[in-house]
Amino acid sequence: MKKYKLLVCINIISVFGFVLTELGIPTILADMIDFGVSTGNKAYLYGEGLKMAGISILGVSGTILLGYCCSKISTSITHDIRKDMYEKIQHFSHEEYNKFKIASLITRVNNDAFQIQLFVNVLLRTALMTPVMLVTSLFLTYRSSVQLFSVIFATIPLIIIGVIFVAKVTGPISERQQAGLDDMNRISRESLTGVRVVRAFNRQHTEQEKFLETNEFFTKNSKSLFMIMQLTQPIFFLVMNIAVCRIFYFGANLVSQNALEVGRMVAFLDYLFHAMMSMMFFCTVFMMYPRANVSAKRINSVLNKELSLINDPKTEIVDKDTNTISFNNIGYEKDGKKILDGISFEAKTGQTIAIVGSTGSGKSTLSKLIPRLFDCTSGEIMYNNTNIKDFDVERWREKIGFVAQKAFLFKGTIRSNVCFGKADATDDEIMEALELAQATEFVASKEDGIDSVIEENAANLSGGQKQRLSIARAVIRKPDIYIFDDAFSALDFKTDAALRKALKPVTKNSIMFIVAQRISTIMDADKILVLNHGKLEAVGTHEDLMENCPLYKNIAESQIGEEAIDYGEEA
Repeated sequence: MKKYKLLVCINIISVFGFVLTELGIPTILADMIDFGVSTGNKAYLYGEGLKMAGISILGVSGTILLGYCCSKISTSITHDIRKDMYEKIQHFSHEEYNKFKIASLITRVNNDAFQIQLFVNVLLRTALMTPVMLVTSLFLTYRSSVQLFSVIFATIPLIIIGVIFVAKVTGPISERQQAGLDDMNRISRESLTGVRVVRAFNRQHTEQEKFLETNEFFTKNSKSLFMIMQLTQPIFFLVMNIAVCRIFYFGANLVSQNALEVGRMVAFLDYLFHAMMSMMFFCTVFMMYPRANVSAKRINSVLNKELSLINDPKTEIVDKDTNTISFNNIGYEKDGKKILDGISFEAKTGQTIAIVGSTGSGKSTLSKLIPRLFDCTSGEIMYNNTNIKDFDVERWREKIGFVAQKAFLFKGTIRSNVCFGKADATDDEIMEALELAQATEFVASKEDGIDSVIEENAANLSGGQKQRLSIARAVIRKPDIYIFDDAFSALDFKTDAALRKALKPVTKNSIMFIVAQRISTIMDADKILVLNHGKLEAVGTHEDLMENCPLYKNIAESQIGEEAIDYGEEA
């Protein structure tokens, strides 16, 4: 709230104005009854009536101002929480994403932040008002009648015990409810994203059962939580009404004995009402706290998460005529399992480095270490004899054109997706990138050309079209380092060969890494790295490896029937 000091101050002033109004009116009313009505003093009644009208206007103004400040502060705080969380998540590595899971992060940014907003809104309305109203009301009731005050005082411990009990019970239920919401989001996301797979295998019923099971778990906990919270209000009013009935009984006796004026009795009941309502507001805040506390802990676990990828720039990136990337005894572990172990090689400007190997050998992991999507756990990656960890990570990634294994496009247009690689790209640069990526023909066939709409998850494009646009997004940057992580897998052999031929003159002043399954894609590479179970089996050209590496030879010979090698030779 420190950012909104002025609004908080106005909020506090509004609270005191509201309390003054709510407790001032019954005080004036009591005097009007005892000193005006009973004596027939009209001048006194008119004077007190004007006071009451003035206080009422003040109260209405305070109430409106209080509502505005509460809404403004609570929504602004939620905005800040979501902004901070999103910024923090953007700096997460794959390790943090795997720990929290995407569905849970979405729930924390949206639902958990909303729970904080609800709590803060109620808190700002009642946190200061409740104690001020409660203490003042109790003081005024005590001043009006000590005997009747003792009746109220006896009910307060019962209410406090009930509130503490409710808070302890609802805390664990709130945790289970939010966990159920995480699971529901995860299942919904998986089912909707993989809807084609679900339908192809006719497993709609299975997915429905999974969702219904999670939905029932969430509903069960929500019912328990809301039922407990809703029961508290009628129980509270029951206790309050019992207290009021006892006050009427004792109060009537006091009035009949002339021990208490009628006006004081009316004012006492009004003070009692405000005291009880203040207590109820306090109970509401106290009951909302466990759920908000659960959400706050979940948000804090994201905000306070120590990043595994540390950006601590110590030096500027210095380029040379011939840049060099060196992998020095690189290792990477995940969950105690070695994914890469003892990888060493060197790449220079103008060279194409290919990475092949069996499934699960660590090819993609190796390629993701270069842009620091996560960091190696041992060894060093050097750029011109400087550890890449010493560079500013954003400046380092600006030098890289990365095409991921799974082509991902954003909802928007072809233009906006290609320009994701270079925000200020001109139409000529966009067309040049599309031509290099062999995408000109299918883009031109669309009615709106580069301004054609791409739907969510690029549902209106084929796999090959998505890959070509992803490649165009990378090449438009004209980076110093290209990384193609199995980026040609959805292309036919002819397009693959044409694309590689077009890339050669463009990438002659860059270092190019290609992760591939097809031997035809990487036959003409300057170096081919053969990975096997996370270790470097062999390094060499295609001809060298065909003679000296049985693993590579087996992979190559298995593809001869697909004419992959013939296409590579043509290219």
